[in-house]
Amino acid sequence: MALKEEVVEATSNIKSVLDVVKKLIFNEETWVKVGFTSIKIVFIILISFIIVSVLKSVIRRVFSLKLKSRLRPTERREKTLVKLLENAVSYIIYFAAILAILAEFIDISGLLAGAGVLGLAIGFGAQSLVKDVISGFFIIFEDQFSVGDYVMIGTALGTVEEIGLRTTKLSAYGGEIHIIPNGNIAEVINYSINNSLAIIDVRIGYDIDIQRAEDLIEEFLKSLPIGYGGLIAQPTLIGVQDLAASEIVFGVTAQTEPVMQWAFARIFRKDLKLFLDQHGIEIPYPKMVVYHKEERGEQE
Repeated sequence: MALKEEVVEATSNIKSVLDVVKKLIFNEETWVKVGFTSIKIVFIILISFIIVSVLKSVIRRVFSLKLKSRLRPTERREKTLVKLLENAVSYIIYFAAILAILAEFIDISGLLAGAGVLGLAIGFGAQSLVKDVISGFFIIFEDQFSVGDYVMIGTALGTVEEIGLRTTKLSAYGGEIHIIPNGNIAEVINYSINNSLAIIDVRIGYDIDIQRAEDLIEEFLKSLPIGYGGLIAQPTLIGVQDLAASEIVFGVTAQTEPVMQWAFARIFRKDLKLFLDQHGIEIPYPKMVVYHKEERGEQE
């Protein structure tokens, strides 16, 4: 009898569950509510995307205006501010959209009321995050570096791709992306603020007339136009830098656009080598001299 009663009770429970499921599935009000909720969620998502896109477009448009004011920020600072404002707009709008979607399912008034206490608790445990944000603010405020600058931060060397309030992203020459917390940035070397100086050694052999070689190098330097490899001023021959074991070393300096000193040096060395070859000036290279001594035996 006990087993029969349990079976009857289980059957009745299953029927009750099925009745509830049927009411939910076949209830018109339920589907109408689900439909309206889904439409609201889709509408919130679409509106948030549209607002973010419009605000980003407005930000770019504002910074693209060529104002004649002397207080207009530099191009590199504009790129940094544009990226930062775009990120801030995205964070705020998407956070508001998430809250609006949650409001369709739960009452978020209690969640908002507890946000202050939760934020205080998180604040004590997120001191590094606060340090990153404060450091990021001062990096942007003091214009230590901007998007597009070529910098060295610690051991990371590359172009600044993005500056946020928490992290900075560097793109290295090989394509690597360095993501550095702003709080860890203790020292920065910025190569993009001032003009660069290319320092190049020109080597000739001791068998070349030194005065003729110097005159030819001067002639070549005077033939270089402004803009050649980023050149912004006439290069200078500073004279004999060293008398090495097998070569005479001349020093040449050239002022270039920021971060163009290496590109200029590569082009300069190639063209100077071709120029000196045309005038019979040979660049020294290692040579080996072999002495062969023949020994004659006494003929009997």
